[in-house]
Amino acid sequence: MASPAVAQSVDLNYDRLSSLEEPIAYDFANITFAVSGVADLPVLAQYDQVTSGDDVTIDVEFVGNFQVSAETQLSNRWEMGVIYFGQYSTDPGNLFLGGPMGQDDYSDNVAGFVRTSFGTLIGGNTANQIREVTRRQRGVGNGFLAFDDFYGQLERWGGAYNGRFGPGQLGLVVDENGDFEIGGVWQRPIGHQDLRFSGRVREGRFASDDGTVSFDSTGVAAVGEIVFGSSIYDLGAGYERIDGPISGFDRWFISAGGQTQLGSLRLSGEVHYGEAAGQPEVSTAIGAAYDISRGLSVNLGVNAEEASIVADGIQVLETDQVTAIASARYSF
Repeated sequence: MASPAVAQSVDLNYDRLSSLEEPIAYDFANITFAVSGVADLPVLAQYDQVTSGDDVTIDVEFVGNFQVSAETQLSNRWEMGVIYFGQYSTDPGNLFLGGPMGQDDYSDNVAGFVRTSFGTLIGGNTANQIREVTRRQRGVGNGFLAFDDFYGQLERWGGAYNGRFGPGQLGLVVDENGDFEIGGVWQRPIGHQDLRFSGRVREGRFASDDGTVSFDSTGVAAVGEIVFGSSIYDLGAGYERIDGPISGFDRWFISAGGQTQLGSLRLSGEVHYGEAAGQPEVSTAIGAAYDISRGLSVNLGVNAEEASIVADGIQVLETDQVTAIASARYSF
């Protein structure tokens, strides 16, 4: 349950499924190769008022991802490397209720980096580098809290810098459109607690639900976290100014959560409330994971989200769904 700011490493896994195990490393000549991955077999029961009315759909899916890196050290002690992340997911459709067949999907991220004593320079799919360092802790198991980020996002391709300075860490991402995100983390133990504070500013873009209208976004967010024993508690808040083709509107949000470990059992709970253009967005997430053996676990989650955001007659966002997920997961 370590904080993402503990190590100054390059990670391209922006998905909610990530391995809890140390990567498998191999040395060949002067190059170190490292590999990690996850295989997950979830069963989902979903109630979606927007797309399915009062029907409940049940799906069985498969998600697998892996991350591989290769790096070497130069004579001047700089470290150079490349890293690749790939994820495959399949949705066979509604097997239990005779629904339509789903579609397979493969997505990936790739980047190259140079690490020196002054920090790390990264080029490639760097969009979420600052987000992953400064965000609240992810929920346990299959708990996933909706809306806990800005609406505005960065493009996939860009450049990033990440540097550690004592108990602090600073970073910057600039994407191919010139939009950016800058953020920092301060973390250190005080007494029997470990404290972490982070903040970030992002300038990004996003499209309306139907994809016909584009919005510009400028947001600021902060997170406070305390670790005590086997438990983590955190609180995040953010403000976002959104400008559209006609006029603009404001959005603010607060998210809070906690997670703990009791032997082989891990539990988490999270809540979110915000308002965009004066209209509410609400989400909750409960997650659980039971570790069977090294890398193998059973994971549960119940996630709910509801929002109907309209601005200048444009449907910015509309969702109303509850999803229950149970899965068997193996990470390496």
